[in-house]
Amino acid sequence: MVIDGLPAEFVLGKDGKPPNKNLMEAMPYTQSLLGNGMAVGYHAKAAPPTVTMPRLKAMVSGAIGGFLDVALNFNTQAMVDDNLLGQFFKIGWKMVMLGDETWLKLFPGLFMRHDGVSSFFVKDTVQVDQNVSRHLSHELSRDDWDFLILHYLGLDHVGHTGGRNSALMAPKLTEMDDVVKMIHMTNIVNQKNGQGKTLLVIVSDHGMTESGNHGGSSYEETDSLALFIGLKNDVSDYLSSTHNNVYQVDMAPTLALLLGVPIPKNNVGVLIPEIFGSLSEDQQLKALELNSWQLLRLLQAQIPGLSCRNHPCDGSGGDQESRITKCYGSIERICCCLYTNAALLKKSWMSKEVSRYNSRKDYTSSIAAYYEFLRTASEWLSCRATDKPVSLLTFGIAAMLLSCLILLSLLFHIYKEAHTREMQCLFDLKSIMQTWCLEETFVLGVIMILIVCMTSSSLVEEEQYIWHFMASTLQLICLRKAMQSSVHSYSKGQNKRSGLQMSSVFVLLISGRILRGWHQGGVNWINLPDISKWLEQAGNNNVKSVQLVTCLLVIALSFYALFLYGSNKNIVLVIGFSFLMSGLLVLQHILKHQDGMFGASSHSSTALVQMIYAVLGVSTSGTVIALPWLVPITISETYSSHDVYMSTSAPSEVQNKSLLVQLRECLYVIGWAYISCWCLLQLLLQLTVNSMPILLLLVQTLASMMYISYNGRHHKQWVEVSAFYFLGMAGHYALGNSNSLATIDVAGAFIGISSHSTVLSGILMFIITYASPMLFILSMVMYISLKDTSYFVSPSDADSRQLLKMIIGFPCLVPLGLNSILLTVFTIVLLVMRNHLFIWSVFYPKYIYVCTTTVCVDIGVSVVAATVTYAYSMLGLRIKKRFKLSHQQ
Repeated sequence: MVIDGLPAEFVLGKDGKPPNKNLMEAMPYTQSLLGNGMAVGYHAKAAPPTVTMPRLKAMVSGAIGGFLDVALNFNTQAMVDDNLLGQFFKIGWKMVMLGDETWLKLFPGLFMRHDGVSSFFVKDTVQVDQNVSRHLSHELSRDDWDFLILHYLGLDHVGHTGGRNSALMAPKLTEMDDVVKMIHMTNIVNQKNGQGKTLLVIVSDHGMTESGNHGGSSYEETDSLALFIGLKNDVSDYLSSTHNNVYQVDMAPTLALLLGVPIPKNNVGVLIPEIFGSLSEDQQLKALELNSWQLLRLLQAQIPGLSCRNHPCDGSGGDQESRITKCYGSIERICCCLYTNAALLKKSWMSKEVSRYNSRKDYTSSIAAYYEFLRTASEWLSCRATDKPVSLLTFGIAAMLLSCLILLSLLFHIYKEAHTREMQCLFDLKSIMQTWCLEETFVLGVIMILIVCMTSSSLVEEEQYIWHFMASTLQLICLRKAMQSSVHSYSKGQNKRSGLQMSSVFVLLISGRILRGWHQGGVNWINLPDISKWLEQAGNNNVKSVQLVTCLLVIALSFYALFLYGSNKNIVLVIGFSFLMSGLLVLQHILKHQDGMFGASSHSSTALVQMIYAVLGVSTSGTVIALPWLVPITISETYSSHDVYMSTSAPSEVQNKSLLVQLRECLYVIGWAYISCWCLLQLLLQLTVNSMPILLLLVQTLASMMYISYNGRHHKQWVEVSAFYFLGMAGHYALGNSNSLATIDVAGAFIGISSHSTVLSGILMFIITYASPMLFILSMVMYISLKDTSYFVSPSDADSRQLLKMIIGFPCLVPLGLNSILLTVFTIVLLVMRNHLFIWSVFYPKYIYVCTTTVCVDIGVSVVAATVTYAYSMLGLRIKKRFKLSHQQ
């Protein structure tokens, strides 16, 4: 019986203390079994990643999985490794499975009856378990099966939607307790009727954090349950029944030998000693010997040439006990020594046929020697299981390094060309004459800081502090420069412009500080007070009020930014109305279908959300596709003069300048559409407590645009784009994300989905997780429209593709370059740290985030490049036709 997501401390307590009163009262029958010694429970430590599929594989095969299983967890493939179910099938056992369909994907064709349910539709906390229990009484009354699997998902879904302390948690535990009672009572009746022995094993695949998520390596996530009911054991007190610690992989060899099948060949687990307490001493030693042989064969497969037959012993003499040695040296020597010692002690005990029952000391020494070997071999094999071929990894890193260098060389080429043109056209600006500035030095220093921080596990865990520091420090540098320029502007009477610049920086600093305090991210201080926790404690009504106000402010602020656009009022009104409809629908969803921290899953709510998706999609895509064809083409009289058309070099320059004007007008509205669509989508999908951070991210985006529009050319363009990248990453952590998989919001990935779809839920999960980085990358479209790039136009540019390259070069290549550096460096760090103590708990989860951030950047940059290229091409085509008609006239 698998109770998905059940922390062991809910049943067994923690640190020598029983569970709290509410939890014990929720499972009275299970607690009575533990109290009466009829059950024995273990805290079975699960290895990361703590997601369902790799944990099930660990329990049935005893093998250590990898973090690639996180991705495969959403698309489970058939298990090909040796495992318990395969062994049962070989000996002719009939098996039945009810519950999580992951079992059916892992073991297709092994079950004579089954009823699978989806494990990812987390909004369902009731029906998903009723589908299992409705078959239970019927299956317990039948005698045609040998092995029954029940996998209950409801408790895990309760955690995802409401956290550990959800009001639904206690009723769900009571429901599970009733199932245990039904099985146990039926088991007792069967044994009395002489129908054989029945063993009930209750396990959980992983635990959960306070927020109900899992995937990382914290104690709360790795604390899984292993509870045995029906064993003949001598446990007589509650503490002995509940406060034992084992590893989750230990389940495989224990169940294999209990049920009379071979131990899976790739198992690295060790027998749980207390489980075999009812066996004779001979049988217990035989079980340990079988486990030792299996691990020894695995060692020999990992270490070519390893043989313990002729292992040298320092002792001398004829009897076996005198040949016991101390073990030291290499891992090969230590393992062989420990195995030989255990075998000699067993042989010594077995040779004392007459006095065997009086030689308890020899028996205890044999048991201890076997467990010493088993634990040493298991620990080494667990680490060895994660080793990968270094030569292959080195080749991959070399390819990544080459691609990174090519990308940076392209960026340098564009920088050099842009700087040359800027120097030619703007020689009067002193700032351009300066070859290096403080902000440029800082950005390069930031990259070096990030590279150094990636080598520290503590800094990886608390990476949010680095990004917040970098973003705020760069803003202070910008404030310093704005204040310097204000002194120069004062003499020219441009106080308003300088004042707006400084005001926008102050807005960035204030909103950034609020975002910094909204969530206590990371790992070590996540339990400290923050704004989000204070808001949750204030009650659901207050959270909903904040969400409503935030939604209204997002709509108002977005429309204020749209109507700052002066021309083409009719087009602006049409586009604004379509997005206003989307905003009002989001507002309706908040009012009617969201209750505090939870989102409703009713049919009407799902239909409304699907309508919002459709309206947002049509409005945004319609704006992007249609606007370049609808923007009026205006050509000044100067550009239309006869002399211009008689010139050989002027037409391309005139067309390019006219194209830039029309392109900026078009891209501003398209960029606004991207930003508004993304913010409204996040208000719909994010946790309700995250609604205010979405507003603050929008404020930061618009404040940055205001600063850039009034900044002129005081900053290098690559510095400005880098600043957007820093804001995106700082916002990523401000929304409660971290480098632990446990902070991924699984519940939000099913909003608006009526039935489970791995692809759709995966896309929504990605959208929720990378809300902030994607927002600031998409804002590059509006950034391009506001940035003065007129100096890019050169009389020598007869080919318009050269101008397009200069326009999209920095906004696209800078995010790609920054991300490429981080990806390449961290891959190298991962290779160097492959034997680090925290490789699985810290570095590998971080690497998954680095890789998915790469996907986010690639998608965002592709959208920006495609949008600008499309608008540029369509407008260029229209302008050429207009010039041609004007020339003919």
